Amino acid sequence: MLPGAPLDHALPDGTVLARLARVDRSAYDVLTDTGHLRLPAWPAPPDPLDAPTVGDWLAVTDTEIVALLPRRTLLARGASSGTSTAQPLAANVDVVLICAGLTGAPPVRRIERLLALSWESGATPVVVLTKADLCADPEAAVRMVLPHAPGAEVIAVSAATGDVEALRPYVVEGATVALLGSSGAGKSTLVNALAGAPVMATGDVRQVDGKGRHTTSHRELIVLPNRAVVVDTPGLRGVALYAADEGLSRAFAEVEELASACRFSDCRHGDEPGCAITASVEAGDLAQVRVDSWRKLQRELAFQARRTDARLRSEERAKYKRFSKEMRARGGGKP
Repeated sequence: MLPGAPLDHALPDGTVLARLARVDRSAYDVLTDTGHLRLPAWPAPPDPLDAPTVGDWLAVTDTEIVALLPRRTLLARGASSGTSTAQPLAANVDVVLICAGLTGAPPVRRIERLLALSWESGATPVVVLTKADLCADPEAAVRMVLPHAPGAEVIAVSAATGDVEALRPYVVEGATVALLGSSGAGKSTLVNALAGAPVMATGDVRQVDGKGRHTTSHRELIVLPNRAVVVDTPGLRGVALYAADEGLSRAFAEVEELASACRFSDCRHGDEPGCAITASVEAGDLAQVRVDSWRKLQRELAFQARRTDARLRSEERAKYKRFSKEMRARGGGKP
C-alpha cells in the first residue's frame, strides 16, 4: 500500500489511487501501488490553490489524472511574483519541519513567518535548528528560539554526524513530513540522514554568508525505508503569507492573548490606557521586537487581503464584460 491515506477512498470507476510525487510544467510523476507513472499535467486552474501539488492524492488511469481527492491540509504561501494569488507548496502534510542552520544567530523573524504559514496549513510545525555540530552552544540557540515559537517544539540536530534521533517521533510510518527553510539550511542533508542513504543531492555552503546553492530545484515526495513520506522543497528566498490569520494567531499566541486583555477592544497597543501589551513590554515580560514582528505580519496580511479583494472585483468585472460582449455578438441584447 502507498504510505499515508486520503480522506476519501471512494474512487471513480476504472481508476486507481495515486499520490503526486513531483510536478513539472507539462507532466506529473505519481506513485501507485504497482509503481511509478508519468502523466500529463492538468491545465492551470483560475485559482492556483486548486492545482494539484506534491502530496496530493489522485484518482488516475494509466494515461491521465481523473480526479483530485479532498485534502486534509494544504501548505501554501503568497506567490513569489508578488501578485495577490497563492502558491501551493505541499498537500496532506502532517508535520512541517522548519529548518534553520546554526551557522550564525537563529533567524527568528523568518522562523516566526514560517510558523504562521505552517500553523495555517493545519499541520504541526517543529523548528529544527540544523548543523548543531557547527554551533558552540546549541542548547543556548534552542532557548533563544523558544520564545518565538509558542506551541511548537524546538530541536537542535546535526545531520552531518547522524544526530537526528530527536526527529524520529515525527518521521514515522504513514506520516507526511515537509521541510521548509532557506537555501543552505541543510534540508537535503537532513533527508539523507533520515533515509540512512544519499537520496538527495547536497551542496556546500558559502563561508561569507552561510548560504547554500539550491541543490533542490523542485518539490519532491520521497518515501523513506520506514514508510514515512518526506517532501523536500527548494530554499525559499521570500516567504509571503497568504490568508494566514489563524496561523498568525498561533505563531504569536502570547501576544494575541495579551491583546484580548486590553481595556478597549479597538486598542491600537500604543499609548492607550489599559493596554495589556504595552504594560507587558514595560514590565520586561514581552520583547518589543516580538510585538513589532506581529504588527508587521498583520499589516502584510491586511494588504494581501485588500489586493485579493481588488483582484476578485477586477476578475468579476472582466467576466461580466466578456459575457455582455458575447450576448451582443449573438444578438441577445437586442429586442
